Amino acid sequence: MEIDNFLSKFGIKHDDLRREERETLTKWLSGIAQKKISVEDIGKYVRTMADGVAREMSDETIPRKKDIFLRARLRNYLMLYDFLTSPEKAKKALENQMKNIKGRVK
Repeated sequence: MEIDNFLSKFGIKHDDLRREERETLTKWLSGIAQKKISVEDIGKYVRTMADGVAREMSDETIPRKKDIFLRARLRNYLMLYDFLTSPEKAKKALENQMKNIKGRVK
């Protein structure tokens, strides 16, 4: 699937994405198209990242600002994991994420 066609469904242009978002989307779409990356592979990676954030959050001396940042990251990882493990949740999560990006672009 062409990236621009995918993004246009959500009213987003390729240039509206941050560099990291563009790189990740490109890597995932090309990997999935070439069948080098499976949904299970991505799910395992996301769980590993969420576990790492949870371990980091368990530090008792964590500053408030970092705590907020880590909570946001953990929430994003959990949302992405839900997206990958449940088709209906996946659709809803992707739509919400695209709305957030679109809202940021305005």
